[in-house]
Amino acid sequence: MSSAELALAYRDCRRIAAEHGRTYFLATRLLESERRPAVHALYAFARMVDDIVDDSAAVTRAEYSAAHLDRIEHELRGRLAQAPAESTADRILLAVSDTIRRYDIAAEHFWVFLDSMRMDIPGSPQYRDRYPTMDALRTYMRGSAAAIGLQLLPVLGTVVPIAEAEPAAAALGEAFQLTNFLRDIAEDLDRGRRYLPADELAAFGVDDDLLQHCRKTGRTDQRVRRALAHLIAVNRDIYRTAVPGIDLLTPRVRPAIRTAATLYSGILDEIEHTDYAVFTRRAAVPRHRRLRVAAREFALA
Repeated sequence: MSSAELALAYRDCRRIAAEHGRTYFLATRLLESERRPAVHALYAFARMVDDIVDDSAAVTRAEYSAAHLDRIEHELRGRLAQAPAESTADRILLAVSDTIRRYDIAAEHFWVFLDSMRMDIPGSPQYRDRYPTMDALRTYMRGSAAAIGLQLLPVLGTVVPIAEAEPAAAALGEAFQLTNFLRDIAEDLDRGRRYLPADELAAFGVDDDLLQHCRKTGRTDQRVRRALAHLIAVNRDIYRTAVPGIDLLTPRVRPAIRTAATLYSGILDEIEHTDYAVFTRRAAVPRHRRLRVAAREFALA
């Protein structure tokens, strides 16, 4: 592997982050320049896997998607063992394996992540399209979200032993993921998935039939509004647990992570401001607010 090939791989990851993770990419602009490529590589890897999983929504593609994830794990394990790569075409794997070695990231966080992603693939032994309780959902989020926070932690750096910062980093990943689930209810329903705990919804008289009715009519039933308000409160409580952990990070990276936390939690504000119209629009923090928050944090850096 030449330095030119590696530079090209990181450049591809930066492009993916810029195109698909607007909030995420903006926050990385506050990081020291030498840390950004690693963060872009981690994002691009997660995005690549997520795209494969989304492709599995078509049953005819599920077997291919499961095999694709297996190939990715096999190749990444080989690269980390410094075995000859079977393919030099996958620049994302080239960049992420370099990032893992460079920052001594525990590989276990990637295997846990891939296991959770298999839970999204129809036909996989791990497949689940519904979660009966918040505990069940958190089992999924341990790999799909908390593991992402733990992957990032060595790249960001800490002022305490990494183990002390891990609970908050995992919680922040979980907070981001739950925000995604609340924002993307309609999209997930269209894919035959529901990432909100059934028992929490049932407490407000909400079931799958009602959610599908809301999706079909584009109107958010009052019972769904109350359930969403409750889950937003749960989500904000997770942010409150996670945000103090930002002070455990290297001082230079704190503004970037605060920006990401502020902007992502701001999606919850937008859901409320639209009167929970999650079935007809995808809540997003307005660009002017994103820039204002980033500018404030940059000024304080």
